Amino acid sequence: MKIKIFTTGGTIDKVYFDRKSTYQVGEPQIVKILEEMNVTVDYDYSSILRKDSLDMTDEDRRLLYDAIKNEPCRHIVVTHGTDTMIDSAREVSTVRGKVIVFTGAIRPAGFTSSDAAFNIGAALTAVQILPDGVYIVMNGRIFDPMKARKNRQRERFEAL
Repeated sequence: MKIKIFTTGGTIDKVYFDRKSTYQVGEPQIVKILEEMNVTVDYDYSSILRKDSLDMTDEDRRLLYDAIKNEPCRHIVVTHGTDTMIDSAREVSTVRGKVIVFTGAIRPAGFTSSDAAFNIGAALTAVQILPDGVYIVMNGRIFDPMKARKNRQRERFEAL
């Protein structure tokens, strides 16, 4: 089973330059993470965007939708910023015949306390075992994007 990974930027790929939170969205961290974790699944990845999810537009979401819909691979993982991940997952919810899992990180992959590797590992497992549909995998849980929210105070996703 081959897994296609689309990257869109977000906190998972952020690089901070000083304590005042000056950052930019850097290169996708997914390949580095998968290599460091010794992941052996068959995957390919494409970078669609390199944006903070708060800066994503309707056109960006349409680009993501088109990429997912036109991708021949049935199993898809999307790395995405957490602030608007639910919006993008809902946008692609009409795509049929695929398992689509969105994931990201509350803290950048470059931080020692990052949740990136854990969330990516969970997403790669989930995409292999879930039925067709669109899901969010964060904080050790699988969410229906139509019934989830991000709790910014507690830095986690929750079911509604």
